[in-house]
Amino acid sequence: MRKTDKKMDNQLRLKLTEVCEQALKDIAGFQWLTHLVNYDDFPNSLMVVCVFDTNENLKNYLQSDDSQALASRIQSEFKAMDIKLKRLGDHIAYDSEENCNQYYNGNWALRLV
Repeated sequence: MRKTDKKMDNQLRLKLTEVCEQALKDIAGFQWLTHLVNYDDFPNSLMVVCVFDTNENLKNYLQSDDSQALASRIQSEFKAMDIKLKRLGDHIAYDSEENCNQYYNGNWALRLV
């Protein structure tokens, strides 16, 4: 990883940690988030994965009036970092601990590949 990539990755990590901490307080069932990126194709390869505890809580969030809260917070942080994406929705995925446990024995490293 180049020095500039490492700097960007640290910035992303800090900003997304802020999003995560707020979501933990505000969104029922939200557990954590992470980002995946290939800096040779940045920002096109940037993906944020938002993880809920159960499929039920994930479904409830996605069907709620507040279903864009995470995307809005992420977009705000990206804007502050001058990260421009054509369609933010293509760069955010939702998942659950329940799915990972069921299909990957809780191994997120395998699930996120």
